Amino acid sequence: MADHSWIESMQDELNQFEILQVWELVSRPEGKSIIALKWIWKNKCDAENIMFRNKTCLVAKGYMQEERIYFEESFALVACLEVVQMFIDYAAHKNITIFQMDVKMAFLTGPLKEEVYVSQPEGFIDPEFPNHVYRLKKALYSLKQAPRAWYDKLSSFLIEHGFTKDADQAGCKDDCKSTLKGLQFLGGKLVSWSLMKQDCTAMSTTEAEYVSVCACCAQVIWMRTQLLDYRYKYNRIPMYSDSKRAIAISRNPVQHSKTKHIDIRYYFIKEHVEKGTVELYFVGTEYQLANLFTKALPKERFEYLVHRIGMRCMTPTQFESLTKSSS
Repeated sequence: MADHSWIESMQDELNQFEILQVWELVSRPEGKSIIALKWIWKNKCDAENIMFRNKTCLVAKGYMQEERIYFEESFALVACLEVVQMFIDYAAHKNITIFQMDVKMAFLTGPLKEEVYVSQPEGFIDPEFPNHVYRLKKALYSLKQAPRAWYDKLSSFLIEHGFTKDADQAGCKDDCKSTLKGLQFLGGKLVSWSLMKQDCTAMSTTEAEYVSVCACCAQVIWMRTQLLDYRYKYNRIPMYSDSKRAIAISRNPVQHSKTKHIDIRYYFIKEHVEKGTVELYFVGTEYQLANLFTKALPKERFEYLVHRIGMRCMTPTQFESLTKSSS
């Protein structure tokens, strides 16, 4: 890279390393593996696809790291889609403006717990100490432990400023056998949906529907805990099922002989019905929105249910026309 703009971009990247105190130049340690570095070059373009600057990023060849030798565990923080949808729905309901921000060089701010050494970057080797290497004080892009280091940094900052960590989802995560489905709405807007396999072989359609209602209740209770962050405490949350027998089992606190074989973990819905956290209502099969997932429906009924959940049915021609108009 002999172009002046690219050299200047790489120098700016290294200057940020010095400002953030990412590393220090040390003698090559004996018995320690050195991770190689790599330059990534990219042309940054605006909305009109016009290049406005050269972007350079120095990354570590993290694929050379071995677990339990170079790092304890890998970690990738992924935002839960339902949480994002609930947040947007809440903001729309309250007419709140949402701002999005990007933390520049976020990964370079997370301190490392492990002892990690990297080579000097190509083209910027110190002429006085060409055999020296850098010992990392903070995480570097593409290191296996970099996401974890950034998460710990961000988490501690938020906790210091009065925020709290949310508990893990309380819902059932089983994934075998009979199909269960559910839709969850907030403020009339669809924010969560599920279609998965049960982990039990149901001995009757009633049992299958009961397990499905229980799984939906788990998702509803989890959403309820999320809304506590917005100072909303919902009770008597309506849930709709097209199985009267499943509703009857959920409302009955007594375990009868015909249902005693059902796994005890599914009985937590009885507790929430008794407490008044949720209320179960019967809805006819023709109006059960979740039937979109599992039933072979006539075209008219399918289009009606799609409209009810706030979506549209589009032909390939209409979709292509919409794509062209938006671009």
